[in-house]
Amino acid sequence: MTANEWNPEKLLRVSGDYWQTCALHAGVKLGIFTAIGKDCLASPEIAQKINGNLRGVTMLLNALTAMNLLIKKDSRYANTPAGTSFLSKDSPDYLGFMIMHHHHLMESWAHLDQTVKTGKPLRTRSSYSGDERRESFLMGMFNIAMRVAPRVVAEVNLANRHHLLDLGGGPGTYAIHFCLANPQLKATVYDLPETRPFAEKMIAKFDLPHRIAFMAGDYLKNKIKGTYDIVLLSQILHGEGPDDCEKIIGKAVSALEAGGMIIVHEFILDNTMDSPLHPALFALNMLLGTPSGQAYSEEQITGMLAGAHVKNIRRIPFQVPNDSGIMIGYV
Repeated sequence: MTANEWNPEKLLRVSGDYWQTCALHAGVKLGIFTAIGKDCLASPEIAQKINGNLRGVTMLLNALTAMNLLIKKDSRYANTPAGTSFLSKDSPDYLGFMIMHHHHLMESWAHLDQTVKTGKPLRTRSSYSGDERRESFLMGMFNIAMRVAPRVVAEVNLANRHHLLDLGGGPGTYAIHFCLANPQLKATVYDLPETRPFAEKMIAKFDLPHRIAFMAGDYLKNKIKGTYDIVLLSQILHGEGPDDCEKIIGKAVSALEAGGMIIVHEFILDNTMDSPLHPALFALNMLLGTPSGQAYSEEQITGMLAGAHVKNIRRIPFQVPNDSGIMIGYV
């Protein structure tokens, strides 16, 4: 039996893995890792800090210990290095916003069968949701992009470029990292008006307001003002159907100067559409949350770019854990 072959044990493990997922989500949502911080506390102290029931809190603490997220010694609990680094709000590497974004998605995933039968989404898009969910989505994107953006930047040479348009740029993470790596570069982050406070907060955090501006708008409905010599489309095409993707790419290309570069960063499927695993599952996430969004193959993205008269299209070799990919072309 090969490592990838299914058997009863593996099937049941995957079926029940959501128990661990829910325990992790509860620990983050309740602020347990933040409450413990660098201390070693007894369960009554932790329960008091988070205003929780002692019986329930103790059971969750023991489960998180069994998951190797906490350390238990003499009936007291401390964070593991991972808990301190990634699950405490006091850490600059906090991943809790993305974890809470995943938590908000769980309700719709539990009814995937219904959406597969109807073809209709079960939830609204996170960028249009209420304040808490929007914050989790935008700051979750920041969490992930802070880890991926430096790798993307390292693969794309912008040494002779001067003005980047980060279309649908959210909190501006990619614009920030491209500007940090290219001192001559300025950038404009284009996104919905509700995104402005998050983007401006992050841009200020990196001391870049003099080089990165925010432009409010809807890239499907509004015209893109200005001209640029690079446009970045990072993780926005999957939210739309093929026709709207062609419209977005057309608008992006129309905002480019002659010789301008377009960069597409996406979860890219193989041309058979059935691998890698994360893009294939992500397509289902788009089924649950959008009327026509999906993951696209390299062949499909190439076709949409070529249809907008983009030339010299190529995929840059790029490996990250979530199987995202980079494609570039020129006008």
